[in-house]
Amino acid sequence: MLYILCALKSEAQAFVDKYKLPKNRQNSHITLIVSGIGSENMFNATKNVVANMSANDTIINVGICGADKKFAIGELIDARDANLTCVESEISQHGSYELVDMESAGFIKATEDIENKYIFKVVSDHFEPHKVTKEKTKSLIFNVIDDINNIINFKVGT
Repeated sequence: MLYILCALKSEAQAFVDKYKLPKNRQNSHITLIVSGIGSENMFNATKNVVANMSANDTIINVGICGADKKFAIGELIDARDANLTCVESEISQHGSYELVDMESAGFIKATEDIENKYIFKVVSDHFEPHKVTKEKTKSLIFNVIDDINNIINFKVGT
């Protein structure tokens, strides 16, 4: 089973559309969960998933993030290779940050004993959160789903 956790409905909608998931957002291969914004919400949602996972399952956190201008809008960030900072509220000026999100710390804390885990973020803005729309968010995530599948080696229908 692939468990996908997103903070926003617009992030999750990209997976619903791609995999034609039913209203309950799951099929025999994928379970999609919307946690709500913030590290604590992500921690609680992830903890509930982890309690029901088997050893062969994979869990991923996918969402948007703000970034320095050296990152392109729409760029997929694999958190294993990035300097991602989890913040408590939206950042509208970069200061000393390269990449920021609001959920990764909760996901990391809840999955500390899980081997098959990943965090993927998609650059949505250059510290201009007011420019991010629901449709743009959905589109940005949808455009990288195949890339994510290639990294985690998930085959639809496996």
